[in-house]
Amino acid sequence: MNRRDACRLIGSTLLVPSAIRAAETAGLNFRYVLSSAMYGDMPVDTVLGEVKNAGAESVDIWRKGHATQREQITEMGDEAFQALLKKHGVPMSVSTCYPLGPFKQDDEMRWVKKNGGVMTVCGSGKMGDADVSGAEAKAQVTAFFEKLKPHYELAEELGVTMAIENHKSSMLSSPDSIRYFVDLNPSKAVGIAFAPHHLHDAVDQIPALVRHCGKENLPFFYFQEYHPSSKQQMPKEEELKQLPGFGSLDYVPIVAALKEIGFSGLGEIFMHPTPRGVPVLPTAGAITEKINESRAYLQECLAKS
Repeated sequence: MNRRDACRLIGSTLLVPSAIRAAETAGLNFRYVLSSAMYGDMPVDTVLGEVKNAGAESVDIWRKGHATQREQITEMGDEAFQALLKKHGVPMSVSTCYPLGPFKQDDEMRWVKKNGGVMTVCGSGKMGDADVSGAEAKAQVTAFFEKLKPHYELAEELGVTMAIENHKSSMLSSPDSIRYFVDLNPSKAVGIAFAPHHLHDAVDQIPALVRHCGKENLPFFYFQEYHPSSKQQMPKEEELKQLPGFGSLDYVPIVAALKEIGFSGLGEIFMHPTPRGVPVLPTAGAITEKINESRAYLQECLAKS
């Protein structure tokens, strides 16, 4: 039995104690945010009850297509949602709003601010051909920021960060587009929601890209590994390989790069179930247990780095 398998069997209560103690002593713990999408269509009250159990400090609210918590909050009203946050003693930090895209989320940023949040996450959309490099990537990034200007100015005014995910088949996709995004970024209210699973064809470049981003351009980091189960139905054992420590991706060099830049953004342990919108596992407790097993693996990586 290898160390990683032993970690899974030990479970979330032990979590490789020596590694965690070493990481905590060095002040290296990640600031985890819990994705409501991991729980599919479960009640928002249930999700909030798992935030602390998952070792997270806040919640990321997702909407239809991946979850239903944002729609549930609209139905219950903001005051009722804020009462639930108070009940569980956790804040809402993020609204993930992919259907809105970067140019139609002004009202969502206002909603985030109203409810104590600090960030929105979405994709970049397309600005021509996707996955381009070189001069074409630079031109697309330039055009993106020109179009985004009134929106990031609102974000600056509100004190909200717009985190844009690097995503296949989008403007922000290739390693070159990520580098140009950082070099040309005109606003401290804009950053990258860094997604290693969308760089599965450039894994060896991930640590260097993290260093190029620096902490200033990296407000959000997805701990997710690429696996075809994110788009086609497979046995659950295969699907879970998207989670850190369950697949083949070695996070040690990635975590080392995050450590080097002094990463202080939010980290989200994440995977996609197929079909989208369903809970990753039948019960909230079972989902949280898997998140904690991934968290144990990442803590080991921190200790090794």
